[in-house]
Amino acid sequence: MARGKKNLFERFANWATAATGSSAAFIIAICTILIWLVTGPIFKYSDTWQLIINTGTTIITFLMVFLIQKSQNKDSKAIHLKLNELLASHQGASNRMVDIEDLTEKELDQLHKFYVQLSDLAEKEDDITCTHSIDAAEENHKEKLSGLKSKSHYQHAIKNRSKANK
Repeated sequence: MARGKKNLFERFANWATAATGSSAAFIIAICTILIWLVTGPIFKYSDTWQLIINTGTTIITFLMVFLIQKSQNKDSKAIHLKLNELLASHQGASNRMVDIEDLTEKELDQLHKFYVQLSDLAEKEDDITCTHSIDAAEENHKEKLSGLKSKSHYQHAIKNRSKANK
Protein backbone atom coordinates (compact mmCIF):
# COMPACT_ATOMS: atom_id res chain seq x y z
CA MET A 1 0.00 0.00 0.00
CA ALA A 2 1.43 3.38 -0.97
CA ARG A 3 1.95 5.89 1.78
CA GLY A 4 -0.05 9.07 1.29
CA LYS A 5 1.58 12.46 1.41
CA LYS A 6 1.33 13.88 4.89
CA ASN A 7 0.33 17.49 5.33
CA LEU A 8 2.51 19.91 7.28
CA PHE A 9 0.57 19.53 10.53
CA GLU A 10 0.65 15.74 10.39
CA ARG A 11 4.40 15.71 9.77
CA PHE A 12 4.90 18.17 12.64
CA ALA A 13 2.59 16.17 14.94
CA ASN A 14 4.47 12.93 14.21
CA TRP A 15 7.81 14.63 14.85
CA ALA A 16 6.62 16.40 18.02
CA THR A 17 5.02 13.23 19.41
CA ALA A 18 8.26 11.30 18.93
CA ALA A 19 10.37 14.16 20.31
CA THR A 20 8.26 14.83 23.41
CA GLY A 21 8.07 11.13 24.22
CA SER A 22 11.84 10.76 24.23
CA SER A 23 14.31 10.49 27.08
CA ALA A 24 15.92 13.73 25.92
CA ALA A 25 12.63 15.61 26.34
CA PHE A 26 12.26 14.26 29.86
CA ILE A 27 15.81 15.30 30.74
CA ILE A 28 15.19 18.78 29.31
CA ALA A 29 12.03 19.08 31.43
CA ILE A 30 13.92 18.03 34.58
CA CYS A 31 16.74 20.50 33.80
CA THR A 32 14.21 23.30 33.26
CA ILE A 33 12.66 22.63 36.65
CA LEU A 34 16.08 22.48 38.33
CA ILE A 35 17.13 25.80 36.72
CA TRP A 36 13.85 27.34 37.84
CA LEU A 37 14.38 26.04 41.40
CA VAL A 38 17.97 27.31 41.53
CA THR A 39 16.92 30.77 40.36
CA GLY A 40 14.29 31.00 43.13
CA PRO A 41 16.63 32.62 45.69
CA ILE A 42 18.03 34.97 43.04
CA PHE A 43 14.54 36.29 42.27
CA LYS A 44 13.51 36.08 45.95
CA TYR A 45 10.76 33.59 45.09
CA SER A 46 8.74 36.45 43.65
CA ASP A 47 5.34 36.22 42.02
CA THR A 48 7.01 36.77 38.63
CA TRP A 49 9.37 33.84 39.28
CA GLN A 50 6.36 31.60 40.04
CA LEU A 51 4.39 32.99 37.11
CA ILE A 52 7.15 32.00 34.65
CA ILE A 53 6.92 28.28 35.48
CA ASN A 54 3.12 28.36 35.74
CA THR A 55 2.71 30.06 32.37
CA GLY A 56 5.25 27.82 30.67
CA THR A 57 3.73 24.59 31.93
CA THR A 58 0.20 25.76 31.14
CA ILE A 59 1.08 26.58 27.53
CA ILE A 60 2.95 23.31 27.03
CA THR A 61 0.14 21.29 28.61
CA PHE A 62 -2.48 23.05 26.47
CA LEU A 63 -0.60 22.29 23.25
CA MET A 64 0.26 18.72 24.29
CA VAL A 65 -3.42 17.87 24.81
CA PHE A 66 -4.10 18.45 21.11
CA LEU A 67 -0.92 16.71 20.03
CA ILE A 68 -1.65 13.65 22.16
CA GLN A 69 -5.26 13.53 20.95
CA LYS A 70 -4.15 13.70 17.30
CA SER A 71 -1.70 10.86 17.85
CA GLN A 72 -4.28 8.83 19.81
CA ASN A 73 -6.91 9.27 17.09
CA LYS A 74 -4.51 8.07 14.40
CA ASP A 75 -3.36 5.08 16.44
CA SER A 76 -6.92 4.17 17.33
CA LYS A 77 -8.02 4.32 13.69
CA ALA A 78 -5.09 2.11 12.62
CA ILE A 79 -5.87 -0.46 15.33
CA HIS A 80 -9.57 -0.52 14.37
CA LEU A 81 -8.67 -1.08 10.73
CA LYS A 82 -6.34 -3.95 11.65
CA LEU A 83 -9.01 -5.55 13.82
CA ASN A 84 -11.62 -5.07 11.09
CA GLU A 85 -9.31 -6.85 8.65
CA LEU A 86 -8.90 -9.77 11.07
CA LEU A 87 -12.66 -10.01 11.57
CA ALA A 88 -13.40 -9.80 7.86
CA SER A 89 -10.84 -12.48 7.01
CA HIS A 90 -11.79 -14.99 9.73
CA GLN A 91 -14.40 -17.52 8.65
CA GLY A 92 -16.01 -17.94 12.06
CA ALA A 93 -16.06 -14.29 13.11
CA SER A 94 -19.23 -12.26 12.98
CA ASN A 95 -18.93 -9.48 10.40
CA ARG A 96 -21.34 -7.47 12.53
CA MET A 97 -18.32 -6.65 14.70
CA VAL A 98 -16.67 -4.59 11.93
CA ASP A 99 -16.98 -0.86 12.71
CA ILE A 100 -18.78 -1.33 16.02
CA GLU A 101 -16.95 1.74 17.30
CA ASP A 102 -19.64 3.73 15.48
CA LEU A 103 -22.41 2.28 17.66
CA THR A 104 -24.02 4.26 20.45
CA GLU A 105 -23.11 3.59 24.08
CA LYS A 106 -26.49 1.88 24.56
CA GLU A 107 -25.89 -0.41 21.55
CA LEU A 108 -22.40 -1.28 22.84
CA ASP A 109 -23.86 -2.12 26.25
CA GLN A 110 -26.40 -4.42 24.57
CA LEU A 111 -23.60 -6.11 22.59
CA HIS A 112 -21.60 -6.48 25.80
CA LYS A 113 -24.54 -8.38 27.33
CA PHE A 114 -24.37 -10.85 24.44
CA TYR A 115 -20.70 -11.49 25.15
CA VAL A 116 -21.38 -11.94 28.85
CA GLN A 117 -23.95 -14.54 27.84
CA LEU A 118 -21.38 -16.24 25.58
CA SER A 119 -18.94 -16.28 28.45
CA ASP A 120 -21.55 -17.83 30.73
CA LEU A 121 -22.26 -20.52 28.12
CA ALA A 122 -18.56 -21.23 27.68
CA GLU A 123 -18.10 -21.63 31.44
CA LYS A 124 -20.74 -24.37 31.42
CA GLU A 125 -18.70 -26.40 28.93
CA ASP A 126 -15.77 -28.59 29.82
CA ASP A 127 -13.99 -27.89 26.52
CA ILE A 128 -12.22 -24.52 26.63
CA THR A 129 -11.50 -24.60 22.89
CA CYS A 130 -15.17 -24.23 21.90
CA THR A 131 -16.13 -20.89 20.39
CA HIS A 132 -19.41 -19.34 19.33
CA SER A 133 -20.60 -16.44 17.27
CA ILE A 134 -23.33 -14.28 18.68
CA ASP A 135 -25.79 -15.57 16.10
CA ALA A 136 -25.26 -19.26 16.85
CA ALA A 137 -24.31 -19.30 20.54
CA GLU A 138 -27.57 -20.57 22.03
CA GLU A 139 -28.15 -23.19 19.34
CA ASN A 140 -24.54 -24.44 19.42
CA HIS A 141 -24.59 -24.64 23.18
CA LYS A 142 -27.81 -26.68 23.27
CA GLU A 143 -26.53 -29.06 20.58
CA LYS A 144 -23.21 -29.53 22.32
CA LEU A 145 -24.82 -30.07 25.68
CA SER A 146 -27.26 -32.69 24.41
CA GLY A 147 -24.41 -34.61 22.76
CA LEU A 148 -22.04 -34.18 25.70
CA LYS A 149 -24.44 -35.30 28.40
CA SER A 150 -24.06 -38.90 27.28
CA LYS A 151 -20.23 -38.75 27.26
CA SER A 152 -18.39 -40.15 30.26
CA HIS A 153 -15.89 -37.27 30.46
CA TYR A 154 -18.79 -34.80 30.72
CA GLN A 155 -20.51 -36.80 33.45
CA HIS A 156 -17.19 -37.06 35.29
CA ALA A 157 -16.69 -33.28 35.09
CA ILE A 158 -20.21 -32.65 36.44
CA LYS A 159 -19.60 -35.00 39.39
CA ASN A 160 -16.27 -33.30 40.18
CA ARG A 161 -17.88 -29.86 39.99
CA SER A 162 -20.71 -30.85 42.37
CA LYS A 163 -18.17 -32.33 44.82
CA ALA A 164 -16.13 -29.11 44.73
CA ASN A 165 -19.23 -27.00 45.43
CA LYS A 166 -20.08 -28.91 48.63
